[in-house]
Amino acid sequence: MSLLAHMTWPEVARTTESGGILLIPVGSTEQHGPHLPVTTDTDIAEAVAQGAGEQNPRLVVAPAVAYGSSGEHQGFAGTLSIGQDATELILVELGRSAAVDFAQVVFVSTHGGNATPVARAVDRLRAEGRPVVAWSPRWEGDLHAGRTESSLMLAIAPDRVRPELAAAGDLRPIEALLPLLRNDGVRSVSANGVLGDPTGANATAGRRLLDAAIADLVEFADRRRDVPNTEVTR
Repeated sequence: MSLLAHMTWPEVARTTESGGILLIPVGSTEQHGPHLPVTTDTDIAEAVAQGAGEQNPRLVVAPAVAYGSSGEHQGFAGTLSIGQDATELILVELGRSAAVDFAQVVFVSTHGGNATPVARAVDRLRAEGRPVVAWSPRWEGDLHAGRTESSLMLAIAPDRVRPELAAAGDLRPIEALLPLLRNDGVRSVSANGVLGDPTGANATAGRRLLDAAIADLVEFADRRRDVPNTEVTR
């Protein structure tokens, strides 16, 4: 696996000369209930990107963007949000710089709150003719710090999960919650910060979810390699 943080510039140059693809994990630093660390989204983005890098030597994994648009989680200690505009600007500038050397740049985005700034950044970069796309996982399940993310973290970093503190939060579907979250944030609907139920989370399920996401990212990156820069992806 090629980690940009462990490489010298000549090593990076040899990779880019052979058509290297840069994966940039894009996460957040925000509350994830009383049982998951505030870096959960970033941890998951890194795990997926690194897993893809282990399967395809042409994929280089950049250091993660660990801050994003998390204003809906403000009010819970440990949430550090930079907002949508700053997130978009960071990604635009990163994309411009990375595209100088890499044949393709992929934002690996695992925080739902970053969806809008990621999409805007990709739109701007592709309008400039830069080979930048974005990938996000398609996991089913509850919205935030529930069974899906808890299972993933049990597979990725079990020593950082506090299962004895896991408890259900608001269980309503996204359609019912979205207007409330936009107006008043997560704190207004869930005292513990959870949107879902982590009960039943386990590492085996998390490993299956992680493996499926890694396979999807590898296929996505490989598929984008030879596609002309004329299409904005999901």
